[in-house]
Amino acid sequence: MTNLILAAVAALAVGLIIGLLIGRSSQGTTLRQRRTEQQMEELRNEYTRYQAQVNEHFMESAHLLRRFNDAFRDVNHHMARGANRLANDDEWLDELEQEKQRARLTGAKTGDSDVAEPPRDYAPKKDPDEKGTLDEGYGLTDEEKAKA
Repeated sequence: MTNLILAAVAALAVGLIIGLLIGRSSQGTTLRQRRTEQQMEELRNEYTRYQAQVNEHFMESAHLLRRFNDAFRDVNHHMARGANRLANDDEWLDELEQEKQRARLTGAKTGDSDVAEPPRDYAPKKDPDEKGTLDEGYGLTDEEKAKA
């Protein structure tokens, strides 16, 4: 019987040792899983904060742009009211018409009939037989031309 009790105690001790070893190895895995889950949760929270900051930025930008548009519209209305109140359109039209009539009487050219020549990016030739700047021999002496 003593042998049986010793065998049971030995089996119990071996079982406890095996259980402790398995428990410790699974605790390492569980601990790593908890750390990974904690890191994932921190990343989610950081991403959520970032999204909130982006939303807040664009909401404030939209509000500021709306205020800017309102101020621009107010300035535009102010300028239009001032122009209508301060400038007499009939006088300007009459003066413009008189200027056109004076130009017709003096023979001055107005409008599109006065065509200006655009500036050139090259010097025009004085003689049609003259070599242009794109000629291969331009700027070379007679000796250099003969060699070429």
